[in-house]
Parts: sequence; structure tokens; C-alpha cells
Amino acid sequence: MASIAQGRFGIVGAGLMGRLLAVELAQAGAQVDLYEQGGPDAALSAARVAAAMLAPLAESAITEDAVVNMGVHSLSRWPEIIAKLASPVFFQQNGSLILWHRQDANDAERFIKHLQKNQRNNPALTEPEMLDSARLQEIEPSVADRFSQGLYLPNEGQLDNRQLLHALATELSTLPVNLHWHQSPDPQALGQSGQYDWVIDCRGLGAKADWPESMGNTLRGVRGEVIRLYAPEVNLLRPTRLIHPRYPIYIAPKENHVYVVGATEIESDDYSEMSVRSAMELLSAVYTVHSGFAEARILEMATQCRPTLKNNLPEVRIENGTGLSKRLSINGLYRHGFMIAPAILDSVIELLESGSSHTAKRLGLKIADASVDTVAACV
Repeated sequence: MASIAQGRFGIVGAGLMGRLLAVELAQAGAQVDLYEQGGPDAALSAARVAAAMLAPLAESAITEDAVVNMGVHSLSRWPEIIAKLASPVFFQQNGSLILWHRQDANDAERFIKHLQKNQRNNPALTEPEMLDSARLQEIEPSVADRFSQGLYLPNEGQLDNRQLLHALATELSTLPVNLHWHQSPDPQALGQSGQYDWVIDCRGLGAKADWPESMGNTLRGVRGEVIRLYAPEVNLLRPTRLIHPRYPIYIAPKENHVYVVGATEIESDDYSEMSVRSAMELLSAVYTVHSGFAEARILEMATQCRPTLKNNLPEVRIENGTGLSKRLSINGLYRHGFMIAPAILDSVIELLESGSSHTAKRLGLKIADASVDTVAACV
């Protein structure tokens, strides 16, 4: 197989994965065309409405080992990716904090035991630390007056998703990438011209028709809702999650006292505005964490639908295509897009370079070769 530097790539979809791939391929010397139905602001991308928490241990409570492994891999890769960008991107790796109110102690105990078991089974995860009131005061003093205990997950991180999307767009404008904003051609038709060696589909839910039941893994939307707050009276130092039977919120502090708050997951392709009920639940729950949120200013209430495959796991799929180009599809990043994107990026780059990916096999990323009707952990 020819090296990436000699390759010609057409990428459809300039969300998180599309931008990462376009930058990586162009930096390696490849010829890249990037097509996107929206503009460089990523207003139509699920990646724009996200907290961008990088929390593999916390997410191990609800997801599979493969996603956790990809999250661990990606934690070390994000600083390397960001360092190659000219524009600054907020990145933090101060760990995550888990809190609960006294009446939810039983739920917290079950959650903690689950995480402790997961950590013991995966040595790549850092052991969580139980916090008493004194240690909580030391680690996160701004909540110590409302909580007497907590759980600290060292090494977990976060980044600013919108700064990253902007930095990637800026980088693309300086690289020899042909940018086709407000254009979204059919990847199958794009491959028929023979102008590309590979056509890479990163459209997320825009590719729903190309993941039918006959392929064994249907694509659906899972609606998420987040609120962005400006809260100068709050000084949380790290992403914080609240264990609650109805409102299990997360609070991700960004720069300049901006906080991204979310929790809701709704099985729906509905892109409409946030409901009153969701807004009230999120805002009521965040106030119980810190009283300073009472005077916060609501900057934005945003909704998006995350592309999710039937098994809630990401997948890379290879097809011969209908023309002279090979096709590769990346989809199903679900709620873990920022947490696992570098792992998928590294796996796809290896696949394009050599025809196989040791990283995908090691982490458990599924690569399906639809062109020969076989499925394997790695091609």
C-alpha cells in the first residue's frame, strides 16, 4: 500500500473526527479534500454540544472495556495533538470528583464498588481515592461546606470542545487542504470519479441510511442537552459529577468561570430546543452542588443528537466502494467522542498506512471489512 504522504483522501463530515483526520493526513503530506454541510463553526456537529470530559474510569460504570481502553489511550494523546496546533486549546488533567448527598449514600456505595472493581480489573486505570471532609476541603474547597465526603478519580481530564474545533479549523486553513464548506456530497458518488484513493465518511447521523439493519448495526440518535453558565462566584477546579437517582449531572469547568452542565440522555432524533423540565432539573441539581450557581448567568441552552450504533460502541467499516476509490466509515462515537477520538484516529491512520491496526486490536476497536463480508477486531 502506498504511504499516506502519497495518498489522496476525500473526507465527508467536518465534525470532531473529520477535522482530526484531515489535519493528521495533511500534516503527513497527503492530498486532502474536506467536505462539510455546515461551516467552520461546527454549528451542525454533535461535538459542539459536549462537555468534552476525558474520564475513562468514571465512564467505566456505564460502558464496555473497549471504550475504557480507548479512553486511557486517548488521555495521553490529547496533549500531543493539541501541542501541534497553532491556536490555544484549554486542556486539564486534574482528575474528576464524584459527590453525593447524604440521602443518596447507598447509590454512591454501589457506584464506588463498581469503579473499584473496574480499576482492579484494568491496571491502566488509576485507583480512585475516597475523600473524607478534610481531604475534600483540600482537593475541592468550594464544595466542602455542602459535602462531607466524595470520590476522587486521579488523572482524568477535560478540554474545551469549542476551542478545539476552532483550533482545528484554523489549522486546516493553513494546511494544503481543499475546504468545501456547505457541501455534503454522497460518499458513494464521490468515490466514483477516481480522484481519491480513499473516501472517508465522518458524517455521524448524516450517514444513518448507510447503516441499515441488514448491516447488523443500525445507527440512531441519542439526544443530549447541556447548559453553559457563567458563574464568577463558583470556583470548581475539576469536572464534578453528582450521584443522584433522578439528576446525575456533570459539571465541567472551562476557562473564565464558564461551566458546562449536562445529564440528560433521551432516545430520540429530536433536535428541538431544550424542554422546561430538563432545564429545571439541570439547574436545580447544579444549585445543590454550589450555591454560587444561583447567581450564574445562562449563556446557552443547547441540544444535539449523538450518533449511536445498536451496541453503543464505535465502529470503523471498510468497503470497496462503487467506483475506483475505497471507502471507510467511522461512526457510533455516542457520548464518548472526545474521550476516544485520538484512539480511533491512531487506529485509522495505521489502517490507511499499512492495511491493519495493532492499536485497534489492542484496544478492542471494531473494524469491519464489509467488502469481504467479514468482521474482526482488526483487519
